[in-house]
Amino acid sequence: MSGNKTPREKLPDSDPEDSSEELTEVVCLESDLKDGQMMEVDVGNHSVLLTRSEGRYSAIGHQCTHYGAPLSKGFISGNTVRCPWHGACFNIHTGDLEEFPGMDCLPCHKVKIQNKKVYVTINKKTLRQEKRVKSMGALVPGVNHTVLLLGGGAASLICAETLRQEHFGGRIIMVTRDELLPYDKTRLSKVMNVQSDSILLRKMEFYHQYDIEVWLRKEAVSLDTDKKTVTFDDGLVQSYDQLLISTGCRAKSLAVPGMKLDNIKMLETPEDARQIHAACLGHNVVLVGTSFVGMEVASYLINKASSITVVGSSELPYQNTLGREVGKVTMIMLSEKNVKFYMNDNVTEIKGVDGKVKEVVLKSGKVIPADVLIVGIGIKANSEFLLSSKIRLDPKNFVTVDKNMRTNIPSVYCGGDLATFPLAMAKNRMVNIGHWQMAQAHGRIAALNMLDKPTELNSVPFYWTVLLGKTIRYAGYGEGYTDIVIKGKFEDKKFLALYMKNDEVIAAVSLNYDPAVSAVAERFAAGKVITREEAESDDLSWLQVPRSTLSAPLPLNTSSLQC
Repeated sequence: MSGNKTPREKLPDSDPEDSSEELTEVVCLESDLKDGQMMEVDVGNHSVLLTRSEGRYSAIGHQCTHYGAPLSKGFISGNTVRCPWHGACFNIHTGDLEEFPGMDCLPCHKVKIQNKKVYVTINKKTLRQEKRVKSMGALVPGVNHTVLLLGGGAASLICAETLRQEHFGGRIIMVTRDELLPYDKTRLSKVMNVQSDSILLRKMEFYHQYDIEVWLRKEAVSLDTDKKTVTFDDGLVQSYDQLLISTGCRAKSLAVPGMKLDNIKMLETPEDARQIHAACLGHNVVLVGTSFVGMEVASYLINKASSITVVGSSELPYQNTLGREVGKVTMIMLSEKNVKFYMNDNVTEIKGVDGKVKEVVLKSGKVIPADVLIVGIGIKANSEFLLSSKIRLDPKNFVTVDKNMRTNIPSVYCGGDLATFPLAMAKNRMVNIGHWQMAQAHGRIAALNMLDKPTELNSVPFYWTVLLGKTIRYAGYGEGYTDIVIKGKFEDKKFLALYMKNDEVIAAVSLNYDPAVSAVAERFAAGKVITREEAESDDLSWLQVPRSTLSAPLPLNTSSLQC
């Protein structure tokens, strides 16, 4: 795609009265953008994303509302553009959010075709607004209907927002045992010395504006589904008409002697993250567990701790989730930064001096010096308050729900890490997936069904983890895979791995291979099978990555186009 540099043009016959509020400029020729392509263009030194689908041009904000990824580097399919970083989706015609983890919508600008030229008009008043909150209602006097949300995580917040977006006028109460308003928990293991205010998903003014009550430092202790009441730890009994249970999970503790010593940490809150950061500076740190969180903490502590040792019960990190190959890459990346690994081993005892951790004893007999011990060996469901209720739990005490996020009890829903649910892309297999994006999707589906708008969960799991400034992206559900098809090379730290089962791709993971995982996620979301033949082919055109998203920016009409 190319074009000649020409003077910036204004829209002919534009209304002069609008000139003070709007800016209109030609951004390209009509022939420069093909169907299914997009590019970043400048209007008044402000970037927007120009797209074309079925002959229709649209212009929306160019940065994902999640972490600001350039959408021009993402994947466009039909009327949707998917973020290359974390998989959030937006409608290219309206800018509306269609898939999480983003929370806000994109601004939408006017587009006009005249004399075979494409003009984009932006409102100067909203020039620097890179995101917008979808239109929401508030409490309506006289509507006596209460939705109670247990838990202050992603599922509860999105449920509340969706209810108000759909103009539910009743009472919404969100109850959390946390001391903070809902916050971005994905940040805790990546930026540990974090200030709580900086990771809040919404400020208190937001909840006040849309009449969403938030009760902090309060925990449910029992549920009576016959009376439709929840009893809390301070004795308060609250009635509800509809209930969402999204109390999540907590970290498991080690069942070994010495666990009561000081400087043994588990990461659950921003305060935990700050304490771990402070305690580890210049000290010997031992991490037990090779989960995503554990590996992110190890990565974060490089150049901060005096030494970092990881103890894992498997041969390689992520072995049961991402497989041996990705686990080996992770281990090599961290080992190159002097992180020591003791795998196929377990902690049997923690020894201390003056009440503080001093040594960690392993089953193999190895004794590791430790000033700080960080435990990340798994999670337990926060469902004890449900044990005496009629809510159906699975053998691990997670709550089972249907495609509408309904439990076995009418008017009671569950979402987030606590839910075991049927995953559409895995032929409705019952799964428990602790992904941030899935929890958000649960909240939305629960809200819509509360409002008698039957909607089934159809989201594709999308996950990411950050190591040494590099992001590994994952989409799909790979449990039970039989083999892996590799594009690129693991040793080059640039690869796309496709997980196969029954000669179909069921998941994908990548490093430095964007936007391939977003393209795979879009195929999954559309219900399209990726065959072994496609996966093994040297021709990657099946990914349908439009060339215009991969080319270098070219100047055109003095606008900067990212093709």
